[in-house]
Amino acid sequence: MAREALKVGLAGLGAVGLEVARRIEAGIPGLVLTAVSVRDRDKAKRNLPQVGGRIAMVPAAALAETCDLVVEGLPPEPFRAVASSVIERGKVFMPLSVGRLLEHWDLVARAKETGARILVPTGGLIGLDAVRAAAEGTIRSVTMITRKPPNGLDGAPYLVERGISLQGLNTARKVFDGTAREGARGFPQNVNVAAALSLAGIGPDATRLEIWADPALDRNSHRIDVDADTARFSMSIENVPSVENPRTGRIVALSTVAMLRGLVSELKVGT
Repeated sequence: MAREALKVGLAGLGAVGLEVARRIEAGIPGLVLTAVSVRDRDKAKRNLPQVGGRIAMVPAAALAETCDLVVEGLPPEPFRAVASSVIERGKVFMPLSVGRLLEHWDLVARAKETGARILVPTGGLIGLDAVRAAAEGTIRSVTMITRKPPNGLDGAPYLVERGISLQGLNTARKVFDGTAREGARGFPQNVNVAAALSLAGIGPDATRLEIWADPALDRNSHRIDVDADTARFSMSIENVPSVENPRTGRIVALSTVAMLRGLVSELKVGT
């Protein structure tokens, strides 16, 4: 018997949200884009003509009223309001600003009470399946080294607060060395991948993170080293930055689509 299509709402039509929207609109059996929330209504209609017609345009906090699942892709400030609106209704919340979840951890406990689910896409990383599997045993250490072109780190609060300028940088420079929690707080639009990694493994306070600004790069690169009782492994990926937002890799949107597809597909590969 055919299942009813999963109604998806998108909080934000930026570099990730717009690509997700277009992919759903192109046709993914079992998914229907029901509503979006945007700041620039005219731009949204230009980029996705169905918006304002078949696809409703509503405030972000109202998406969960008509949608089964809400994908969050907004600036940090409205994160909690959107997340709460979904969780209070017992729906599925898919945050792309994963680092913000670390700052609002009470939402996870609340989801348990309301029956909501919080699903975090892999995003710009690889191998979270392996990390999650290792976490069923004992992981001794997880280290992540992120290298980005300087313009992919511009404006990060950590750099601004310390007066660190990356203008004219001609050699690689390490700009951060600390925990995943500290990194997510200081670079909220740059290293959500570190937050996702920490949640898959040993937590944000035990996961180590280095961030480098490297003018020789034209891609965002991440290397992960894991030492566990069941395996020792290293993984690396070089992501092509989004044209619209160099802080985000183009693969993030496709990772989100893959997770959405896995919710409605007859066959799902990987944990």
